[in-house]
Amino acid sequence: MRVTIAEVARRARVSKTTVSRVLNNKADVDAATAIRVREVIAATGYIPSAGAVGLARGVTRTVGMLVPGLTWPWMGEVLQGVADVVESKGYGLLLSTANRGADSLEEFSRQVSAKAFDGLLLVEPPDAVRHLRVLHDSGLPVVVIDDRGRRPAFPSVGTSNRQGGAAAARHLLDIGRTRLATVTGPRDFGCTSDRLNGFHDAVREAGLTLDSRLIIEGDFTGESGEAAILQLLETGPAFDAVFAHNDFTAAGVLAGLRKAGRAVPGDVAVVGFDDIPLAAHTQPPLTTIRQPSREMGEAAARQLLAQLGGAPQPGEPLIVPTSLVIRESTQETVSPADNGTLRDESPR
Repeated sequence: MRVTIAEVARRARVSKTTVSRVLNNKADVDAATAIRVREVIAATGYIPSAGAVGLARGVTRTVGMLVPGLTWPWMGEVLQGVADVVESKGYGLLLSTANRGADSLEEFSRQVSAKAFDGLLLVEPPDAVRHLRVLHDSGLPVVVIDDRGRRPAFPSVGTSNRQGGAAAARHLLDIGRTRLATVTGPRDFGCTSDRLNGFHDAVREAGLTLDSRLIIEGDFTGESGEAAILQLLETGPAFDAVFAHNDFTAAGVLAGLRKAGRAVPGDVAVVGFDDIPLAAHTQPPLTTIRQPSREMGEAAARQLLAQLGGAPQPGEPLIVPTSLVIRESTQETVSPADNGTLRDESPR
């Protein structure tokens, strides 16, 4: 059984606060007591938790982070951005996932109750929104890194999904494509409506309209992208371009077009969204809207640490802009100067 701070305190005949003060090298514990406590720690093999170490000083200098899982395609970049910031400020990072559903959230709740961290960064797991208000109202600083377009009533960092969708449409129109198809994400995601609405905006600005028969709902997987494009080729009106709502979907679109013998970009140009590493290695390499995942992680971490330092809570979400990355899926010949370069598509 794991040794607790209470057991150490009982064996050393001191309070838990005294044990914590010894662990924090506080000067107000007499030498004999400190020696006795350290002897008990050594004898029992006690490993202090972040909450125990921080008990006397009131803080843990640890940031908690709850994510849906580690397999999301852009999660590594978000985590790296967070880690770069918190570690540079002398904080630790306590990472939890929601992979096991209710069991994971129960374990996470125990960490919250034990005050194992000073503030929380959260990439929204399914069905977690209702729990966040309780945590936030209890005084726990919370910042959400939000890819789905939901806007909770506490600080969040997101990206310009609507402007990204508009950038995709403008690029396709600029290269002469006018019959535009779209494979969306799940309709209940805010980012899906934002990306689609931005795409609509740019098409309307050009004096054109989107054919509703060329808009198919996907689920952000390659399989859904391939199935959608094969369906359109079989039953839909003609199209010369596709905007897929993420790069996995776009990779599936490319596979479906290849299976059907359609040339990319000769017959159909394809644009994705996210700019995950896969995008540079599809056949052909994928033009996409870059979601600034690492920058979002950095911005969220800075915002949370500022709150821990006493800064007021921001009143509006922080939006980190998207940008257009042009590759061969929309240009048959791309000069070395243009291949894979970023073009800022943020609103001026």
